[in-house]
Amino acid sequence: MTELKSLANHFLIAMPSMEDPFFSRSLTYICEHNDEGAMGLVVNQPTNMTLRELLEQADKDAEVDDEKGQQIVLAGGPVSQERGFILHSPQPGWSSSLNLTSEIMVTTSKDILSALGNHRGPDQAIITLGYAGWSAGQLEQEIQQNSWLTIEADPKILFETPIHQRWQLAVNSLGVDVWQIAPEVGHA
Repeated sequence: MTELKSLANHFLIAMPSMEDPFFSRSLTYICEHNDEGAMGLVVNQPTNMTLRELLEQADKDAEVDDEKGQQIVLAGGPVSQERGFILHSPQPGWSSSLNLTSEIMVTTSKDILSALGNHRGPDQAIITLGYAGWSAGQLEQEIQQNSWLTIEADPKILFETPIHQRWQLAVNSLGVDVWQIAPEVGHA
């Protein structure tokens, strides 16, 4: 048996043939991947909710800057869609924060939300509801079935690229025409 190569801090790029409506043309940031499974956040599927609307539900007393309040909340995945996950540039001091890399943290606690609505939060942040999860071996099997392409995550794509351009920019970074890749897997 081969040793598992972790895909933490990688993007999963959905193949154009992906038919699952939640993951079609999705770009997923993998937060954790080990022999027990994987957990990631879809970073290019907008919801109809803004940060202001989320804060109205979660923290009615929060001060919300007009510009920051317009940030779109993303659908992070089909699991636990009532839970929030914030990918952000490093800023210590939040409850339930975890350093994923030197440039990316994830926070699951409510205390960061109100700070995101004004200028006390991290410089860069993505707010998601829900997450994507895979059981042991499931993600590896889906990759072998040609459902996903993987590349190392790029914080510029994550934080500086408009939501609707993230999938295509990740695809372009592969240096191949993804539309020319066969959707079926071949075995010699």
